[in-house]
Amino acid sequence: MTGFSSLPDLAVRTLGGSVMAASDESFAAKENLLNPWAPAFRPETFGPKGQEYDGWETARRRDGGHDRALIRLGLPGRIIGVVIDTAWFKGNFPPHASVEACFADGHPSPAELLDADWVEIVPKSPLEGDTVHEFAAAETGRVFTHVRLAMFPDGGIARLRVHGHVVPDPEYLTGLTVDLAALENGARVVECSDMFYSSPDNMLHPGLARNQAEGWETARRRNSGHDWALIRLAAPGVIRLAEIDTTNLKFNAPAEFALTGFDDRRTPAPSWTLLPRTRLQPDTRHRFRLSSPEVTSVRLDIFPDGGIARLRLLGDLAPDAEQDLSSRWDALTRP
Repeated sequence: MTGFSSLPDLAVRTLGGSVMAASDESFAAKENLLNPWAPAFRPETFGPKGQEYDGWETARRRDGGHDRALIRLGLPGRIIGVVIDTAWFKGNFPPHASVEACFADGHPSPAELLDADWVEIVPKSPLEGDTVHEFAAAETGRVFTHVRLAMFPDGGIARLRVHGHVVPDPEYLTGLTVDLAALENGARVVECSDMFYSSPDNMLHPGLARNQAEGWETARRRNSGHDWALIRLAAPGVIRLAEIDTTNLKFNAPAEFALTGFDDRRTPAPSWTLLPRTRLQPDTRHRFRLSSPEVTSVRLDIFPDGGIARLRLLGDLAPDAEQDLSSRWDALTRP
């Protein structure tokens, strides 16, 4: 896998992505393109439309045209790379595909997006059956909100992944109390001690974790150390409320945790204990009021190991951070 595959998937359903429209979905539903799990397949499972596939599959074209799917990204951002996965499509995959992207404010309909300023980010490229194809985006310096997948002429694609950097719209951040640790606001886990079972970025996802796999879980430690994750906040700010959620982690929650804040704008970066080592309960949403100085990143330490479903750090953006977010958004959304 290339380097961009570690970046958030801006299109995945669990982050709010949606397949708004498709030219055809005769054999398999367009919504499958954005499923968060790896494509599955059970042979000889025939329904009224033929073999069932965990992907998007269109009818055989006889008119010389090609098929398209229109996707609204769950999170706006700079697209760095695209994955087109033809898993399990062996005799019915499209020989070529391309991807376009556009930026559109508000909540446009498919019809309103027809005349948008579409930019080709993956040119028409050859595909193989049952293969993960990774393509670097041709345009990485702009924010996009939608992508359009074209396959030539027809066939099946299991998954579309759109990896990139989240760029939050400042309209929904400035002047408000916000979650400084939310992925959708631009936060990321930049380092961690262990991600054996699942990615620490999962802690920063929206909504409640439905099962253990939707949080961060480490391997069992057999030494005297402990696990940790370093979160770069969406922007510098003051934290007012911390939420540590161990929902679904009944026998593998950490025994304790601690939070440390840092201000990386200064050298050396000063640090503050935001919450000292504190006991955790399994399968529980823990909430703690606090008042931090302005911080740019937070380290979550868990003792000795285990899993965290969600981490929320609610607070206020620093005044200069609000200005920086607005300036960045304006610069990256211009054609």
